[in-house]
Amino acid sequence: MKVCYEAIGEMHCEVKDPASAPRFYTASAVKGIIEIYEPFLEGMDSLQEYEQIVVLFHFHLSEGYALKQKSPTGRTKGVFSLCSPMRPNAIGMSVLKLVKVEPPFLHVEHVDLVDGTPILDIKPFKPPEGR
Repeated sequence: MKVCYEAIGEMHCEVKDPASAPRFYTASAVKGIIEIYEPFLEGMDSLQEYEQIVVLFHFHLSEGYALKQKSPTGRTKGVFSLCSPMRPNAIGMSVLKLVKVEPPFLHVEHVDLVDGTPILDIKPFKPPEGR
């Protein structure tokens, strides 16, 4: 089965080279702006109610994949236990701090994407109760 997606927006940030991108959003001090494209602007309504958002994106610079890869620690692991961009479906996910909603822009922090990354979807991050 073939599945196709349309980008709803694009990341703008200082990170130009994938090798220099932070490995995990939790360790990132990078700030950025997600630009939401015109036909999807209404979807931003009420997003400012959340402190964090889940951003699904396409690893647009990734070429190919391997089911077994070396982790940053040098241990060989299955791709599904890694955050590698070299995946069967080059889809990534980050939980970003939402600083400001200023349509068509979302100002975010803890960015681990590169400039120009196509954004596929955004969801509110709702941590489990009691945590």
